[in-house]
Amino acid sequence: MEVTNTIGRRKTAVARIYVKPGSGKITVNKRELDNYFPSEILRIIVNQPLVAAKTSGAYDIKINVKGGGPKGQAEAVRLAIARALCSINIENRPALKKEGFLTRDPRMVERKKYGRRKARRRFQFSKR
Repeated sequence: MEVTNTIGRRKTAVARIYVKPGSGKITVNKRELDNYFPSEILRIIVNQPLVAAKTSGAYDIKINVKGGGPKGQAEAVRLAIARALCSINIENRPALKKEGFLTRDPRMVERKKYGRRKARRRFQFSKR
């Protein structure tokens, strides 16, 4: 029984996952998946790589995720699961790559600059 661990990131969320052969139980921060992600859309995002690789119910997954919001966390978990499935079986790679689950989304929030109201928004200009 070999345990595979990988990391996935999205915005400021970081997901560390541990995958081992099992019955398909997914635990997020010591809570059930349905309990941690109450939204159906977020649960679908987390399960997308398993469905694409046709391995639903084949692995037990333990997830530690921190930072960011619910959507960023779900997408970080999706990347980590996709990477783990590739390291377990290289034949899963083409299906996951085609769906875009192996691509790290590099978009981050731009920092606020001094002399501005936000990152790019300037203060209102008054001629008089």
